[in-house]
Amino acid sequence: MAFAAPAYAQNSEGNSVTSPTSPPTAEKRDYSYTHHGITISDPYHWLKDQSYPTIDDEDVLDHLKAENAWFETRMAPQQALVDELYEEMKARVKEDDSTVPQRRGEWLYWSEFEEGKEYRKHYRKPVSGGDPVLILDENGMAEGHDYFRLGAFSISQDGRYLAYSTDTNGSERYTARIKDLETGELLADEIPGIRTNLTWVANDKALVYGEANENWRTLNAKVHYLGTPASEDIEIYTEADESFGVGTGLSAQEDWLIIGTGDNETSEVRLVRADDPTGEQILVSPRIKGREYDVDVRDGTLYIHTNDDHVNFRLATASLDNPGDWTTLIAGSDEFYLDGFELFKDFYVTEGRLRGLDQIQLRSYADPNLVKPVAFTEASFSTGLSNNPEYDQDRLRLSYASMVTPDSVYDYHVATGELELLKQQEIPSGYDPNLYEVERIEIAARDGTMIPVSIVSRKDREQGGPLHLYAYGAYGFAYPPSFSTTRLSLVDRGYAFAIAHIRGGDDLGRNWYLQGKLNERTNTFNDFVDVAKGLIAKGYTQQGKISASGGSAGGELMGVVVNTNPELWGAVVAHVPFVDVLSTMLDKDLPLTPGEWPEWGNPIESKQAFAYILSYSPYDQVVAQDYPPLLVTAGLNDPRVTYWEPAKWVAKLRELKTDDNELLLKTNMGAGHGGKSGRFASIYEVAEEYAFILWQMGEAD
Repeated sequence: MAFAAPAYAQNSEGNSVTSPTSPPTAEKRDYSYTHHGITISDPYHWLKDQSYPTIDDEDVLDHLKAENAWFETRMAPQQALVDELYEEMKARVKEDDSTVPQRRGEWLYWSEFEEGKEYRKHYRKPVSGGDPVLILDENGMAEGHDYFRLGAFSISQDGRYLAYSTDTNGSERYTARIKDLETGELLADEIPGIRTNLTWVANDKALVYGEANENWRTLNAKVHYLGTPASEDIEIYTEADESFGVGTGLSAQEDWLIIGTGDNETSEVRLVRADDPTGEQILVSPRIKGREYDVDVRDGTLYIHTNDDHVNFRLATASLDNPGDWTTLIAGSDEFYLDGFELFKDFYVTEGRLRGLDQIQLRSYADPNLVKPVAFTEASFSTGLSNNPEYDQDRLRLSYASMVTPDSVYDYHVATGELELLKQQEIPSGYDPNLYEVERIEIAARDGTMIPVSIVSRKDREQGGPLHLYAYGAYGFAYPPSFSTTRLSLVDRGYAFAIAHIRGGDDLGRNWYLQGKLNERTNTFNDFVDVAKGLIAKGYTQQGKISASGGSAGGELMGVVVNTNPELWGAVVAHVPFVDVLSTMLDKDLPLTPGEWPEWGNPIESKQAFAYILSYSPYDQVVAQDYPPLLVTAGLNDPRVTYWEPAKWVAKLRELKTDDNELLLKTNMGAGHGGKSGRFASIYEVAEEYAFILWQMGEAD
């Protein structure tokens, strides 16, 4: 299947225009705001459409289209390289691929890609035997849409119904529909504007979901009974704190509906009988600021995963009669970071990290001291529980990958401890893992903290050659040292690819996260810079031969490090970057701002938070200096990092930077936070990114 590059050189009516000969210059318009006695000038504030979330200001749209036209013009001479990269990346994709079937009830479920298709088809067949039945075709649903994403996908407990949700513009407002799998027909039911999963309750007669309000916040849980209009859905929980979000799910035995609410540091859980979702609810324990907990239920016993007495969490139990009285089952540990658990009929599983490496541990209900770890031997890897929908399991489905081992699916046989490889990602164009090596090293940050770094390269790579450095570093998300077929296009051209496991993620435990948030946020940026300098000092690369990339909060990271250490980077790519941090955290009406204050601080209430965020906010810290070549992306419909953040940042960079290096902004006019949908469209965007890097690093042919 051929994938054509989109034509961005258009005016506001969508008509083709002559390719520009110079980059667009955004008009400066007087605007300022004052907080805590400090006045900030923001001459590019007008790039935020004042009718947002409607975006119809012609000046704004014309500017974004002009930037897209400049992107197309500057990238046009690299089109052959983009095409070359795209074709080699595409050749590593098994086009007619499928997932490993998994049992739920009396059916086996799986999905398939057909050759040339962007999206999946979903199938099932009886466990007892029979022909596959197509139950959902994403390709058909995507027809006529520039963007398509499947959200929830939920099979009723009796296997009769499929509830699913779709987003066709990237705004993350999904519409839910229900399909009768016995007849193949859609029910008349339609639930618009949801942002959550769909949970079957009331003996498969109803669904529980959360809706997105006008600010994209999910502050409720509602019950929809089949055959009734969405306007009659019953709200069973309403959250009063606008900084919290609400989600639902079922307990391990599917007899309790679990309603959770919380922000990035505080949580609260309620339980209600799944067969009576509008009935009386049990509050497990009232919220306490800074305390997180999540809950499951087995045979009337509550299992509570919480950080109440140890930063790395403990696992406790309680009774339904006294749900707030918690007794430790697994104590918190300085060494082992307990980040989750899952209950099964005859055993339970804990997951976490030991010395930064993923751990899966089987545990006995009868003997808390009996622990069976699932062992893997590589120096750096990513693993975890995969799709295990049944409570009574004698084998566990696991996922596994490393930076040289392709994505793998295993069944772990509980009785014997055998790991059975069911499938490993196939690379049609060929892949020899023996050509590559992985290292996991540590580099000292400026405060003496040792930062882990995972590095993959070819064994024949020239010492001191180009290196690509990636990191995220926020929200306690540990970026995994996993496999990537697209990454090979850099590695096979002599690059080392390094992942810096910087603070702000929880790679080395919960404290690792806490040391990169709020008033310690700058540790994240310093760690990344210090890793780059350490890699130079150790001879892995040289100053100016490092390319770097990051997205969202990782894009904020890119914005900071090009301000503080522009000389280190040969090329930088910032995807949907969160760069206007101060202005966004001051706007409580933006979709996600109140829920973000525990992560970044609340500059509305705190002068100290205001000053600290101002000290690193990339947009506010742009100065007159040389900057490295930059490629910046945005999504017009992105509710997470709104399009104007990267647009304003690029406008200010164009005004102040003192170099002639490339500065390109590409805005996806019909997509959101994740960029284009579809497997080939997303690969094409990676090809554009890598072509930009190779071009700017002098590695293009």
